[in-house]
Amino acid sequence: MIIRTLKRILGTERDVHGPGWQSRRLLLAPDNMGFTLNDTLIDAGAELTLSYHHHLEACYCVEGEGDITDHKSGETHPIGPGTLYALDQHDHHTVRAFGQGLRLISVFNPALTGMEVHREDGSYAPSN
Repeated sequence: MIIRTLKRILGTERDVHGPGWQSRRLLLAPDNMGFTLNDTLIDAGAELTLSYHHHLEACYCVEGEGDITDHKSGETHPIGPGTLYALDQHDHHTVRAFGQGLRLISVFNPALTGMEVHREDGSYAPSN
């Protein structure tokens, strides 16, 4: 059984930051669950263009307002508390956070190692 609190993750190697975002990684590949579970903050005004070529991601919004644009279709969808978006086709997308920013619970498959950084194209390298 794994018991972990957000408070104990803050300020550790599981508390990962990048331009406009912070990802508190609750479960990672070394936890042997087969997926990653993150508590992610996107800063107000941030616009993140991403495309995970080697991972699938699902995000559930628990706080804040924003939107997501699917680059393939050109469609933009609102994000708010209770909204789920799943990038089931390795979708190239842009997430924008309004007001006070967004708080998302995100799941990655395959699991992240915890050492990933966004590459220039917005993706992570394949997991080993």
